Amino acid sequence: MTLQKKATLISSSVAALLTLIKLIIGIASGSVAVLASAIDSILDMFVSIFNYFAISNAEKPADKTFNYGRGKIEALASVIEGTIITISGLFLLYQAVKKALTNEVSQYLDISLMVMGISLVITISLVLYLNYVAKKTNSMVIKADALHYKTDVYTNIAVLISLVLVNLTGYEIVDIIVGGFIALFIIYSAYELIRDGILILLDRAVEDEIVLKIEKIINSNERINTYHLLKTREAANQTFVEVHLVFDCLITLMEAHKVSDKIENEIKKLDEKRDWVINIHMDPYDDFKLNKEK
Repeated sequence: MTLQKKATLISSSVAALLTLIKLIIGIASGSVAVLASAIDSILDMFVSIFNYFAISNAEKPADKTFNYGRGKIEALASVIEGTIITISGLFLLYQAVKKALTNEVSQYLDISLMVMGISLVITISLVLYLNYVAKKTNSMVIKADALHYKTDVYTNIAVLISLVLVNLTGYEIVDIIVGGFIALFIIYSAYELIRDGILILLDRAVEDEIVLKIEKIINSNERINTYHLLKTREAANQTFVEVHLVFDCLITLMEAHKVSDKIENEIKKLDEKRDWVINIHMDPYDDFKLNKEK
């Protein structure tokens, strides 16, 4: 089992445990903040399970049907996850408004405080583990999962503060305000997931910093006259690079191939955590310039 799959199984199990605890206390206490955190944990569980299947498909090798592999399923998973998070945030906002209108009163505050404290410790541990896996694998799904659970840490802290203030002051408006802010924060955090997923599905180029380094590698080679049609994109942990290199027309194919291999190896050294897929086209003259002049 790969490290990514193991991480999603662990996050699913943790989310299931937190869901059970928070849901029972949230319903019993009537606290919007605790219930908000419980609903968020339910979504965490289903999203982590979905991520497991997304990673399983993304890891499948390229075949006749999917010539470039299934890496973009991770980006699709990120968009779906972000959408689900947004919907959950809107539902939590509705719950906060509903409590404000019906004047519900929170109960079992002592037990709620203990549950949220335990939940905070467990969630922080999970975020640290997911960040470790994300850095080691460069998996977009794991990065999204880590970001998702990071928002849960802030949520749990906010809920704890809410419960303490309600317990000390008796003002239910604190629970309503905190629950509402948690909902808005959840919606805001989902935006980045949806945006990044859509950009990858649209074949956005890699970071400018990486592109500039690739250009520097190409320009530093004396055997290359010029280059054109440099294109980059990402899918899962794969980074695709395409470029046309223009050589002197008198160079042998063997020599041009050796230069291309050297450039390819130098590009791969830019980030050895990435799975580079590099396609270099060798031109004996600048056909791109000629076509533009026509």
